[in-house]
Amino acid sequence: MDPTVPRPESRRPLQYLLNPAIVAGLVLGVCLGSTWWLWRNASADAAQGLQADFDFRVRELVNGIAQRMQTYEQVLYGVQGLYISSDFVDRDEFHRYLDSQHLNQHFPGIQGVGYMRLVGGAQLDAHVLAVRRDGFPDYTVHPDGARAQYAPIVYIEPFSGTNLKAFGFDPLSDPVRRVALERARDSGLPSLTGRIRLVQEDGGGPGAEQAGFLLVLPVYSNAQPQQTLEQRRAALTGWVYAPFRIGDVMAGLGGERAAKLDVEIYDGDELAVARRMYDSQPGPPQPGMRHTVQKISLAGHRWTLRISGLPGSGVGAERDSKVQLIGGAGVVLSAVLAALAWLLARSSLRARRALSRARQLADELKEGQASLLAMADSAQRSQAVLRSILDSTVDGILVDNFDGAVLNSNRRFRELWNVPEHLDWAQDGALLLQQVAEQVAQPSVFLAAVARRLRENDVQHELLHLRDGRVIEQFTRGLRLGSAPARLWSFRDITERTQSEVREQTRRQVLELLATGAPLQTILDSVVRGVEDGHPELLCAVLLLDEDGSRLQVRAAPSLPPVLCAAMDGQPVNEPQGYCGQAVQLGRRVIVADLAGDPLWSQYRDVARQAGVQACWSEPIRAASGAMLGSFAIFHRAAQAPSVAQLALMEQASRLAGIAIEQAQGAVALRAGEARFRSLYDHAPVALWQQDWSAVRAALAELVQSGVDDVPAWLRANPSQVARLAGLVRITDVNAAALAQVGAPPGSKDASALTLAQNFDSAAMDAFARALGALAQGAHLFACEGSFERLDGVQRLNELTLLVMPGHTNSLDFVIVSTLDITERKRMNDELLVLATTDFLTGLPNRREFMARLDDEQARLQRDISEQGAVLMLDLDHFKRVNDEYGHATGDAVLRHLAALMRDSQRKIDTLGRVGGEEFAVLLPGADMPAALAFAERLRQRIAGTPLQVDGRALSVTVSIGIAALDPADASGDAALVRADKALYCAKRAGRNRVEQFAPGAACEEAGGQA
Repeated sequence: MDPTVPRPESRRPLQYLLNPAIVAGLVLGVCLGSTWWLWRNASADAAQGLQADFDFRVRELVNGIAQRMQTYEQVLYGVQGLYISSDFVDRDEFHRYLDSQHLNQHFPGIQGVGYMRLVGGAQLDAHVLAVRRDGFPDYTVHPDGARAQYAPIVYIEPFSGTNLKAFGFDPLSDPVRRVALERARDSGLPSLTGRIRLVQEDGGGPGAEQAGFLLVLPVYSNAQPQQTLEQRRAALTGWVYAPFRIGDVMAGLGGERAAKLDVEIYDGDELAVARRMYDSQPGPPQPGMRHTVQKISLAGHRWTLRISGLPGSGVGAERDSKVQLIGGAGVVLSAVLAALAWLLARSSLRARRALSRARQLADELKEGQASLLAMADSAQRSQAVLRSILDSTVDGILVDNFDGAVLNSNRRFRELWNVPEHLDWAQDGALLLQQVAEQVAQPSVFLAAVARRLRENDVQHELLHLRDGRVIEQFTRGLRLGSAPARLWSFRDITERTQSEVREQTRRQVLELLATGAPLQTILDSVVRGVEDGHPELLCAVLLLDEDGSRLQVRAAPSLPPVLCAAMDGQPVNEPQGYCGQAVQLGRRVIVADLAGDPLWSQYRDVARQAGVQACWSEPIRAASGAMLGSFAIFHRAAQAPSVAQLALMEQASRLAGIAIEQAQGAVALRAGEARFRSLYDHAPVALWQQDWSAVRAALAELVQSGVDDVPAWLRANPSQVARLAGLVRITDVNAAALAQVGAPPGSKDASALTLAQNFDSAAMDAFARALGALAQGAHLFACEGSFERLDGVQRLNELTLLVMPGHTNSLDFVIVSTLDITERKRMNDELLVLATTDFLTGLPNRREFMARLDDEQARLQRDISEQGAVLMLDLDHFKRVNDEYGHATGDAVLRHLAALMRDSQRKIDTLGRVGGEEFAVLLPGADMPAALAFAERLRQRIAGTPLQVDGRALSVTVSIGIAALDPADASGDAALVRADKALYCAKRAGRNRVEQFAPGAACEEAGGQA
């Protein structure tokens, strides 16, 4: 192509667009636009994420405050329950109850729990005198002053420290406290005071004193009704309360998340400094920070929370560093890309110009190259083919005659024998052969082959061991070149193959020794001899660290002179002039090519000379984890550095030694571990059983093959087959705790008398079936409860845990079962359940248990509105007169007499209960109002007609009964009980010893509610 021909005009606009300035400007504009878009989206996402995080922290903190205050309310409800369950709570009973609650441990922030007794103004002196008689001669009600009512604090726990200041204090004297006390009195609910200063504050300074508040709960007389406001005010006997310091309440609340917020708490709805109760970060809020105002109602009182983020907390107003990084990095990257685009465009422009010039020169050279190639091709072809063949072979080739003249050699030969470039081997063949002989460990073998004259086609084979550790396979063949005899030498490097064979032989021998449990000394000797056998000029030793890792001990050196072994044994690792300790200390290979001139051997040159060694090479021996085990040392009789092959040999030998050492140490550790496990197993305090379930597994497999798809369902449907499968379980081993649990003789270790009945007896086959079904489906762990039979025939309860050992899931031939005798625990749980749900005097269900069953019946009616039921309230007539005239013992006998008559009259589905002092209740499931009236009348008549015999006299007992129907529309069963109670008061007002049915709007209903 003629270079003078112009390019098409259509390409010029494209070349103009590839101008460096235009390309750089376009790249810069696109990158900056992309950066701005990413920065804007990242800013919006970061702001949204920070706001969401802030809102979450605020919600978490507010919920934490509400939950903590609910916890405090539950504490007061518990104390209120103490007063409800007893007619009178004395100081010791109050102390014992609260001491068992461990307030400081379970309820942080609470200062104590106390009781305020309501005292009328006329009874103040009598109250003070009574408290002083109880052991408090200095007791007085403070502050002084005449008031219509007093509420002095008579009990407070813990009764020590600053709480003593509150003893005798009258909260009704303070307007803020009085508001909360009256609100609690009228509502019957917990009430929170406003911001106050606790009387417990000791005035330790501005930093020590905190704002405080009280949480109060009213206590009413058990004998008086509490349905209306007037009734609650009349029945009030006092308040239980808990004082709090706001700082202690907030301590630790919200954890690490709340620590990044500035929290201010104000009493009421106003954010006024005078109403501030708490400020986690004193001082004005930081401007520009995220903040929110939350209002929370606690026990009838309102708090206002102002919550702000803190600088540097990640929830403030600071800009996210990632957003700034995106913007900065985007600008920098845009500039870099624009610069690169400019450089590439400029380079492309220069390349196009250079290409045009190159085309011109190439066309000029083509004609000259064609003529020169044609002339040289024929002359070089034959020589190139021969040289190419020789140089491409993997063997070193040398051709000489028997007069010492070298005729030819290839590149591989010169590489194998390290022939210097300056050596003129073509002029002096004897010098080349001498160069080869000097590298052979036994030159006589090679020189004998040189002197040997071969006839045509005679072949000789030798193995040459070089001084640098390589192994060369040598073939010599006689031939004839023209009329003159000649010889062809072929050399092949078989070092790797030889070393592989040696390594494989040594490795096989070491593995055989490891498999047979040979001592470590024998195994290491085998490793050393495997190296020395193929390299007679080398002497090897294995040195291992002692237990504390400070010294090296010679563990294997079969060929090393004793004088050198003695000098090496016990050598400190950190000694500056050491042998193989340097390799261990530095963690790398240490090569000493000439012991006579190396400073590390300055103190031991005489020992080395006496041992006949002049070089030492040390390789660290490491474990698979990288831990240092010792050193593999090779001593050479000549002063020289190791070759590449010898370095590889040394590294492989040290690795094999490390494997052998780790395997030997692992075997020792395994045996020790097995012994420890056996000791732990035998002496474990938990009963352990080793069992073989493989026969059961095979039986289940036969079931599956016979067409049973759902094995657990089949086991449930065939209980007789479960017992048969249980008989296939074989107990292979037990520990002492298991034998003791089943009543085996002390010291006995015979497990032959044990069967699966000592884990699952006949009554626990259902639990065995569930365990078998779980294990058959591949479960590794199963826990259940059941019963077992001791060897003496006694049946006990147990808790079992079955563990299939790893690797035995399919066969189930190794199952570990741990059992725990829970008979006594079950008995105690049953007794506790009876105590918690039964009235101790009458044996009837107590109020809590009765209310639970009433709620269950109410839930049943709500599920099936066609069902019906009724509830009865019974009250002994003139029971107070019985206690006053005959004494409390007779009163208790009357209560037991009534309970016995009620039991004789009830149906199996009915529920009886003692819900108050002389109040009883009866739940009649499925009964309509006529049936309930008939039952109540029969019960009333029987009670009236069955007097109680007291000291030979007949004591007439009558009851008044109120009846109400259960209504599915009620929220709970308590509503029906309230209606029955109103009907009961109607019966009382109508003359007692009668039955009344609840009727809305009855004349006695309102009066009964106020009674």
